[in-house]
Amino acid sequence: MSFFKKLKEKITKQTEAVTDKFKEGLTKTRDNFSGKVNDLVARYRKVDEDFFEELEEILIQADVGFNTVMELVEELKMEVKRRNIQDPREVQSVISEKLVEIYNGADDASPELNIQSEGLTVVLFVGVNGVGKTTTIGKLAHKFKSEGKNVLLAAGDTFRAGAIEQLEVWGERVGVDVIKQEAGSDPAAVMFDAIQSAKSRNADILLCDTAGRLQNKVNLMKELEKVKRVIEREVPGAPHEVLLVLDATTGQNALIQAKTFKEATNVSGIVLTKLDGTAKGGIVIAIRNELHIPVKFVGLGEKMDDLQEFNAEQYVYGLFADLVENETVEE
Repeated sequence: MSFFKKLKEKITKQTEAVTDKFKEGLTKTRDNFSGKVNDLVARYRKVDEDFFEELEEILIQADVGFNTVMELVEELKMEVKRRNIQDPREVQSVISEKLVEIYNGADDASPELNIQSEGLTVVLFVGVNGVGKTTTIGKLAHKFKSEGKNVLLAAGDTFRAGAIEQLEVWGERVGVDVIKQEAGSDPAAVMFDAIQSAKSRNADILLCDTAGRLQNKVNLMKELEKVKRVIEREVPGAPHEVLLVLDATTGQNALIQAKTFKEATNVSGIVLTKLDGTAKGGIVIAIRNELHIPVKFVGLGEKMDDLQEFNAEQYVYGLFADLVENETVEE
């Protein structure tokens, strides 16, 4: 049984709505990436060195990342040789198989959020301005509230004009309270107040916004460290997640941001926003393989429920949906 057939069977066991979101959300990437792979396969009669060189270029252009591409192509060459694959069309299934292996095999980090079964769960959000951090917090607040959890938001970005108001708008939209102070206040003091409020209200989850001004990196990182110390002191074991929010449309720049924040904070997961807005969705694989940080959520549209838990099989299905469905129909 081909990998595409196995992938289709695995996907059908999951919800059809999620499958559709990944398929629709990755349309731009699929049209770009799969289209070029299809064209490559159509032009070659055999799988040779020239074929792999062109494939390398396609993968690099899709933002899979140079190091990851080199690793992937070497594995593809070995697999093609081991299976004695002559027909370039058969390589498409192997590519998808290897992408899932690379993502799932990076390490044992869990793709699921570390939500505490009892007591308060504190989630700290970091990332530069303009990546969709506040929107992500709002959408996650909606998700948790719809699951019956008592949610609070902490307006820790006291530096950027309008950041507090923006979070308040989301709070009103999803029906959760926002703990805030005046603009320019000490973010660590905001976190302290937010934690006390969360405890007094028996909140289940506290979602904490932070400033994202990388141009003054040293001050920003010191500020984040201070915020973390306050959280750790007030809630032992917290923050339970440090989620780095990245804009998928910025490509390799997102990878650079991830490296910078990983050096300064103990990032436990990535939220990749605007994945539906880019033709270079390979950045998911680059981040996972080069930084060993799991992508926990991806933004696949503007709607409230378009922030989806990341799933490697659904992602690869989204990249190769047309091929997967054509093959299973033919069989």
